[in-house]
Amino acid sequence: MKEHGKFRQRIDAINEKREINSTKYRMTNFLLTVLFPVFIVSMAEINQGKYVSKFILFVAKKPTIFLFNILLASGIFYTLLYIFKKSWIASAIEGLSYFTLSIVELFKYGTNGNHLILTDMKLAKSIKSLTSFAYIKITPMLLIYTFIVLAYLFAVFWFNPKINPKPQKRIITIASCLTACVSVIAIPSISMPVYSFFEIDTSESSNTFKLNEKFENNSFLAFFVQTASENFSKRIVEPKDYNSETIDEMLEENSEDNKITTQNKPNVIVIMSESFADFRRIAKDLETDAYDGFDETAKEGYSGTAIVPTFGSFTVRTEFELNFGLPVKSLNDPNMPQRLLIDREQPTVARYYSDLGYKTAYIHTFLRSFYDRDTIYSNFGFDEMYFEDNLTVPVEYRNSYIDDSVIFNQIEKLLKDNDEPMFIHTTTMQNHQPYNQGKDPDDELGNYLDGVSDMTKDFREFINYLKTIDEPTVVMMVGDHYPSFKGEDNIYNQLEINGETCSVLYEQPYLIWTNDKKEIDSSVIPNEKISTFYLPYVLMDSIGLKEDSFVQTMLTKMKEVPVYSTHYNSEIPNDEELDILTYDRVLGENISDD
Repeated sequence: MKEHGKFRQRIDAINEKREINSTKYRMTNFLLTVLFPVFIVSMAEINQGKYVSKFILFVAKKPTIFLFNILLASGIFYTLLYIFKKSWIASAIEGLSYFTLSIVELFKYGTNGNHLILTDMKLAKSIKSLTSFAYIKITPMLLIYTFIVLAYLFAVFWFNPKINPKPQKRIITIASCLTACVSVIAIPSISMPVYSFFEIDTSESSNTFKLNEKFENNSFLAFFVQTASENFSKRIVEPKDYNSETIDEMLEENSEDNKITTQNKPNVIVIMSESFADFRRIAKDLETDAYDGFDETAKEGYSGTAIVPTFGSFTVRTEFELNFGLPVKSLNDPNMPQRLLIDREQPTVARYYSDLGYKTAYIHTFLRSFYDRDTIYSNFGFDEMYFEDNLTVPVEYRNSYIDDSVIFNQIEKLLKDNDEPMFIHTTTMQNHQPYNQGKDPDDELGNYLDGVSDMTKDFREFINYLKTIDEPTVVMMVGDHYPSFKGEDNIYNQLEINGETCSVLYEQPYLIWTNDKKEIDSSVIPNEKISTFYLPYVLMDSIGLKEDSFVQTMLTKMKEVPVYSTHYNSEIPNDEELDILTYDRVLGENISDD
């Protein structure tokens, strides 16, 4: 009790001293308060840019953007100040939040070459999963900058500047600052003129590389705010002609009678391989045998090029297109399209096979909670879902993640244990970043290709196993996206790929293979490039499974609009029919689910 009493006395003594400081050092308190927005903006920008010299050059080159950052930070700061009436609370809330975001931006770009945007905040509850593949490097400069920020916050706490405004002035100030900040971010008719006045880059960031170029033009805070405005402006609205009559008319045009042409329903296995990409397409002088297993299987089957909707991250974009057969472009390209889904049974590809008498399974060798797969995907029509914690085969790891051979073993076990034909969708994990684990920690591409080599060898062994079983089985394999490497001096920068030349990074090879050639009609597999969301329909058509009017409609759209992807080509015009059908199945009344 005595110790507790002494501690309380010390706290009281400190607070008494702080109360004295509030009136004794009026000019110091005035400066600490007025200069705080300038200070925290400067420190956050210096931190993410790493060097003071880089920050000074940016301010000299683009003073209007620096002024915008200060004004926005001031609006937030004075809102907090007039709410709490104590400068140390307002400074701590804004300072710690802003500087922490700056550190997160630093690590995120250093990890995968992508800059932080507002929608990334949706992954905050998956922070444990994210840190498992993040490059977190605590440098002396980061420690110094953090110390400077904490020292300033301590000074504000010690000198204790505070205000005591009249209620009317307090309400007006809070309302004015809050309204100004929210309006600039969320109301396009206000934000666009403001961004134009302060010379902020508002060009369309239709791919990751253009997004990164915008960051260099705008700096951290202006970039974060402008992309948030961009996100608000892309909110999905109901299409003008969305109604049952429009959808019925679209489907009736493709309602011919169909028959099941296969004598036996083959097992159907979809393998979406994490970060699988063919670097021979962009590095012409690359000599490697890493792709031999894939190449051998493609020669025995059928192959083509799919246009995936993402680069470097956000696997769920490609996974959404494969699971729904719908374009993310029609949803304004959200990073996590599955988050838009209404909580109900979904009209997915898995449910299509289930309705035809297939047993369905989903396999992903990572945390079930990442991207909320366990809860969201439970509506997708999978009879069974397997994650890293409930696999029924022995588990082995390759570096940080479960080896892809485990997935192939799990598929084999499911085929052995079930008499019904099976539809299995797998999302692998082995080749996810980081790529500093291997013979040379600095050779990210070499380490990545070693992983690809191991994966394609395991894949080839799996294919050889399928040749030995009596059940007709069809396999489709495609990568979700090119891998993301560290932000500086990565292979993409070395190849001088930019926002205008990066389309090739959205092209992914895919293959369709069967252990019974009679099960595949190769004539329906397109020679031209097609968007990933068409692949499920190509697979259905090549197998000869019963096609309802929706499947027929999508096959017709594939011939009319083979590629529908903003990231691949931002000049592709919107297609009203694809947009209406996608809205119907994701946010609408499911009229098309016949």
